Amino acid sequence: MDLQIRGKKALMAGGSAGMGRATAERLAEAGVELYISARREERLRNAAKEMSDKYGTTVTPIVADSSTEEGRKALFSACPDPDILAITIKPPAPNGDFLEVTPEMWRDSIDTALIGPIEIMRNYIPVMKKKGWGRIVNIATFSAKNPMIWRLMSGPARSALINYTASVSREIAQHGVNINNILPGMFATEGAEELMETYAEAFGLEKSEEVIIAHFMEHNKIPAGFQAVADDMAPMAALLCSPLSRFIVGQNIVIDGGQHHSLF
Repeated sequence: MDLQIRGKKALMAGGSAGMGRATAERLAEAGVELYISARREERLRNAAKEMSDKYGTTVTPIVADSSTEEGRKALFSACPDPDILAITIKPPAPNGDFLEVTPEMWRDSIDTALIGPIEIMRNYIPVMKKKGWGRIVNIATFSAKNPMIWRLMSGPARSALINYTASVSREIAQHGVNINNILPGMFATEGAEELMETYAEAFGLEKSEEVIIAHFMEHNKIPAGFQAVADDMAPMAALLCSPLSRFIVGQNIVIDGGQHHSLF
């Protein structure tokens, strides 16, 4: 399918690994001028070079932590006028006893998963409105609408984010600028793998991969029968970044193998 975005400028915040990298790959494949950001410089620069070599398009790395004001300024300076904006963050660590969640932990979650994306969107929406076209996609989490006690550091902040985007998207759609969200379920990504030890600690498990995975699959029933990989989500993200999604406004698309039991 031709996504009709060849030659457009796209910024993937959080694009060096996992779902961000998979989405960036799809955008590069479609022929955009691509900018990707992340905190880990070596991995980021390697990802940019690999995508540029593979797809023959310009991929510019931006070393930045978008949860901070300094990091966001680096994004805005390096890529002041994207047509397409996609945002993802590193998954917050699982929490164990909810009574041990501190105000500092909440503040960190809100800075990263709510304020960071909002401030990036707030900067670029006027640019897109002036152009008369733009696409914004937040890659969030299905725990935004499927409460999970062990994902308190992930779900509530993203619930607020999708509330915000639902409101704002309906204000700006008349200008050709659409915001939508993807709510992924349980995916096997680099970020998820890095949290395995923390997951074990949250549930008091033996720190062996076999024990952790067995516990995870038992307590997270996925009707599809497997954990997804990042590219099970990326084609939908790329579609939402294209003109083909012009009538999709303010939606939250769950991609979870059927785990979330809801009609809507």
